[in-house]
Formats: sequence, structure tokens, C-alpha cells
Amino acid sequence: MNKAGLESFYHDYIACLNAQNWDELERFVHDEVHHNGRLLGIAGYRAMLESDYMQIPDLHFEIQLLIADPPRIASRLQFDVTPKAGFLGLPVNGQRVRFCENVFYDCRGGRIREVWSVIDKAGIEAQLQNAGA
Repeated sequence: MNKAGLESFYHDYIACLNAQNWDELERFVHDEVHHNGRLLGIAGYRAMLESDYMQIPDLHFEIQLLIADPPRIASRLQFDVTPKAGFLGLPVNGQRVRFCENVFYDCRGGRIREVWSVIDKAGIEAQLQNAGA
């Protein structure tokens, strides 16, 4: 896949997540996908995403920055959400929070095989502290 194809693929993948179109997920994600070094497989990856949407009903992935260098993708995703309960071990409990996730992907065979994700937890903590002040 060339650079333009990989960028288009990623936009389609994010659209799949935002539509919660889980039946299409295997079109984008490898059967043996790893997330932050852990083998989840497609079923585990789907379960992780479904759980995210259960905990955060207004979850929406917004691409803020995208760099494609085949076979890798680097993206900064932006979120403006209201988790129902705790989130990342933080007592969010219905408060609206904004944060970013920096995520890197390695694609093999036309699908995502490796995902490395870092969420700006410190930014969420600062919002919660400011809301309580």
C-alpha cells in the first residue's frame, strides 16, 4: 500500500470505529493484532472497542494529525467525551473531558497488525482538578 492508499485506509478505519460497524472491523484489523505489546486477536480488539463505547457512549475519534509512511501510520486523535464512570483509573464520572491519544500502527498484509497507544492521562487529571477547584 502506498502513502495515499494508507492514509485513505486509515480514514476508512476511523469511520468504521465511529460508526461502530464491528462487522467491518476485520477488513482493517489483522486476526493476530497486538495492542501495546499484548496479543488481543481480532475478537479481543473488538471487545476492547465495544467496552470503550459502553463506558463512553459519546466516543468519537477525530483525526488531528496523520502521518503515513508505509507500512506504518502515526496519528494524533482528539476526543471530547463524557465517560459514564471512571476512566483510566480516574474518577471522571460523567464529567466532560477533552484529551488526545498518540497512536502508532504497523500494517501487514493490508491490515493493522500492531497498535501502540499513549493517552494524555495527565491532561485529563488537570481537567478534573480544575473542575474541583
